[in-house]
Order: sequence, then C-alpha cells, then structure tokens
Amino acid sequence: MTRKIKFGTDGWRSIIADEFTFDNVELVTKAIVGYIKQTYSPERPVVIGYDTRFLANKFAERAAKVINSFGLNVKLTKRDAPTPVVAFSAKELESAGALMFTASHNPPEYCGIKYIPDYAGPATPDITDIIVSNVEKLQNGDDSFLSKPTSEGVTEKFDPRPAYMAWVRKIVDLDKIKQNPAKVYYDPMYSTGRGYLDELLKEAGCDVTVLHDWIDPLYGGSMPEPKAEYLSEVTDLVKKDGNAIGFGTDGDADRFGVIDETGAYYMPNFVIAVLLRHLIKNKGYKGSIVRTVATTHMLDGLAEEYGLKIHETPVGFKHIGQIMRQEDVVIGGEESGGLSILHHIPEKDGIVANLSIVEAMAYEKKPLKDILKELKEEVGTDFFHERLDLKVSDKIKVDFVKMCGENPPASINGIKVKKVSTMDGAKLYLEDGTWILTRPSGTEPLLRIYFEAHTVEGLKGMIADMKKLLEDMKKKDNALV
Repeated sequence: MTRKIKFGTDGWRSIIADEFTFDNVELVTKAIVGYIKQTYSPERPVVIGYDTRFLANKFAERAAKVINSFGLNVKLTKRDAPTPVVAFSAKELESAGALMFTASHNPPEYCGIKYIPDYAGPATPDITDIIVSNVEKLQNGDDSFLSKPTSEGVTEKFDPRPAYMAWVRKIVDLDKIKQNPAKVYYDPMYSTGRGYLDELLKEAGCDVTVLHDWIDPLYGGSMPEPKAEYLSEVTDLVKKDGNAIGFGTDGDADRFGVIDETGAYYMPNFVIAVLLRHLIKNKGYKGSIVRTVATTHMLDGLAEEYGLKIHETPVGFKHIGQIMRQEDVVIGGEESGGLSILHHIPEKDGIVANLSIVEAMAYEKKPLKDILKELKEEVGTDFFHERLDLKVSDKIKVDFVKMCGENPPASINGIKVKKVSTMDGAKLYLEDGTWILTRPSGTEPLLRIYFEAHTVEGLKGMIADMKKLLEDMKKKDNALV
C-alpha cells in the first residue's frame, strides 16, 4: 500500500527506493499535471531539471514521459542544473512551470521533487494544496481530474546555461569586479553549481581554484551543504593562502557558503546583511527588505538607518518570494542560507549570492572582513547566533512551543520579554533587541530553538535559561506519566 506523500516547505523529499520510487514519482507527476492542465494553456511546455543525486536524471526522464502522455511538451535540461537556473528557465521560456528533482542539501540517500510555477519562485500554499489534493485523489483511485489527449507531447533537451548566465551578467557588475578581482577557492560540492559560479568568476578576472567539480552522488561521503563543517577543505586553503576568500554552494546551488580572508565562516545572517548594505550604498537600490522570523535583526537596524520597510515572514522562501512578486525588494533572505535580490527571480540563488559578495568587495576595495567590521560599527552592536536542534518527543516539542507562545517567561537571562509572536512557532522579543525563536520540526522529532544576542555571554545565558525551561517541562511531563 502506498504511504501518504507529504509536501514540506519546499516540495516532497524522501529516501530513494523507500518512498521515493518510480511509481511514486509518476503519481506525484500526474498530480502536478492536474494542476498544470487546469492553469495553463496546453501549448506551454513544462521544464524539467535535476541535480546530481543517484537516479535523479532517470526520475526526471520518467516524469517527462508521464507529462508527454497527457499531451504536454517537455523541455528537459541536458545535464544536471541548479534550482535557480531551472526556475529562471521556467519564466524565460514562458512555460507552464518546472519540475525540479532535488533534495537540496539533504543526505545522499534522499531525492525530492518540487514544482516551480512560471513566475520562477517557490509554489505558494494555494498551489501545493491543489497538488497535494490531487495526490490524495490518485492514492484513492480517483483520476477523474485527468483526461488523456488524442496525441502525445514530445520531450526536447535544452541547455539552460547561456540564458541564465546572460541574465546574471545584467544584475551583477562583472566589469566592476574586473577592476578589483578576488582570489577565490570554490567548492560546488560535487553538484550542480560547477560550471556556473566558477565560470562567471573567471570571466570577471578572478583567480579561481575549484574543488570537487565532478559528479559524486555520495558527495564524498559527506553532505552537499555549504556549512563550516562541510567546507573544511576550502577553509584550510583560504587560511594557507592568506589573501583569498572561499565559497560553497549546496546540492542544487540555491544556498551559499562564504569564508573570509581569515578562514572565518560567515553565518548566512552576516552575508545577507553585507549584501543589503552593498546594494543600497553602492548600487543605489530602493525597496523593502524581507526576512523570515529566524533571520537576523541586523537587517532591522539597517532598515531603520536607510529608512526602508521590513517584512517578517514565516520560515520558508516561498513566503519571501511571494512578497518579492508583489513589490520591489532590495533583498530577501533566510538564516538557512538562501537569498535573492532586486531585479532577480523570486527564488533563492547561491550563485548570485556568492558572486555579489565579490561585487561588494570590488566596490568597497576592501577585504570582506573589513566590510563586515564596518557594517557592525554602522549598526552599533555585534550579533551572535546559535540554533539548537534538540531531539524530544512530538508531545514535548509541541507543548514547549505552545508554552512559549501562550505563557512565556517574564524574562530570559535577566532581560524582560517585551513581545511574543506566534506567526511561526513562538518568538520571544527581548527588551534589549535580542530574541529567541522556538519551532517544532515538521519532518523530524526535533525542537528547533534559534537565538540572537549581542554578546557571547548573553548568548550563553539565553541558551542556559531555555534549556532549563525545557528540562523543567520534561520533568513535569514524566511526573504525569
């Protein structure tokens, strides 16, 4: 019996050969076809892309056959491609949207499929709700919402790279970078970013050394996630060089990783803030700022300084992308390593993010570490971040978030809790401008707690108090059993 297929914040992901099978790929593809046929004219093609995961290309080919069987034409990428490139192609080709086979930064045993509408951003809940409903109908044997045409569609392979690269050249000033090129070590992590970011950097005159620029579905025995622990080789090379920076992109190149000249890994929060300041100060961009509830309030400080409106959204780039489609947004970003900028697509793009850091350095004619130092001085305070992923029972993770939202402590680490938001989980805004966010994971038995403080000591105190609150709840729960 087919198990229930669940769509998360960015499509459906599961373990290959367990739930992620060819049969289930066909089922989900049919569900997406149901949405496409009721939304778009049949003349518009469907774009399909895939990353470097095991069988991802074969899953993509199977999906193309399913879509063709319903009379729709398919544009299938010639090779693995980044999610932002596939998203851009969905818009540029005036398609009926795109299917992207990727599990992003997840471990190698996972694959996934996401639907990207023709506006080139994540599908909003109203769209995914229809797709999920179609999946449930098919699982119950109801395919009445689908109708077979008299003739089949065709699949044509295409190269999305030239059009995307031409677009990036319009929104990132490669000529400016040529005036002050950087030395860069880049790790595409055996995946889709290879041949994109490195080629653009070289075109801009940078001295580029690329690591792991070949396909390995096992990702070197690691994970395709551009965090500090997975970018150790780049970090070592940067430290040894002393006059270079390092970059990484994840499995589908929609997330970025940045390492400065000292070998320090930059939390995505700092990267977003650096680029916001650059886009306003150096490029004169105007508009609003969008961040998720888990993203740094350093952006709020910059918004106040520059007189810009700031939006706070639930976690998930689909919420950021929705606002980017409605108004001019200088930058939209999330602490997990995704951002997009004004004039670009409403989808996170690790290629543009990393390339824009080099652009900022070229404008400032300064090392990245000095730019961040000036930024903190401008805002008037430092920022320290931490995220705890705590394994707890489903009951505890729900009850703890509920308690924080409905009956929060009066103070944390001696600082008064000024306000509480339950937009996504429970966020405690403290009187000194620091904050804590608690959220239950929707896919794992994890309680996520995010912290932002102005000092290391403050961060430690906040963490200690929240851990004590959690332990007290566990003891109380055990006493009731």
